[in-house]
Amino acid sequence: MISHPIPPFFDENSRVLILGSFPSVKSREQGFFYGHPQNRFWRVLSAIFDVPIPKGIEEKKHLLRSSGIALWDVIASCSIQGSSDSSIRDVAANDISMILNSCNIAQIFVNGKTAERLYRKHIEPIIHVSAVYLPSTSPANASYSLERLCAEWGVVRFVTEESKPSLKK
Repeated sequence: MISHPIPPFFDENSRVLILGSFPSVKSREQGFFYGHPQNRFWRVLSAIFDVPIPKGIEEKKHLLRSSGIALWDVIASCSIQGSSDSSIRDVAANDISMILNSCNIAQIFVNGKTAERLYRKHIEPIIHVSAVYLPSTSPANASYSLERLCAEWGVVRFVTEESKPSLKK
């Protein structure tokens, strides 16, 4: 069994929560999400928000903060071989209530089929909030080009912009 080593990333301005399945070996080594250089997560976010691709963890955190994105994973602990989602067994889910209680999340998204399946099984029955599926940014999802991922993931920008608090009275 491996416990999730990365704390959730969010602040009071987060409007969207993106949940992956479980951090890859590279992400666990780096101590932050989507650390494998072949994962397209950061390229997709930078494209849909029209900003440079973040180079280090601090730049990644800045992109998330400035875009209103909270980030975590569905799984708190599991048995896993390497980074393979297909090998995941013995799942215990994360309690996402701390995020939902700390910020005004307008939408929850799941990154990939494994995150979607495990969210629906372990989290949705508890919080009664459905998540929107987005195709995986993993390099294992070779059927999706970067352009196609960006087209699907564009909804994230739409939701963050539509859900920003208005300063108008």
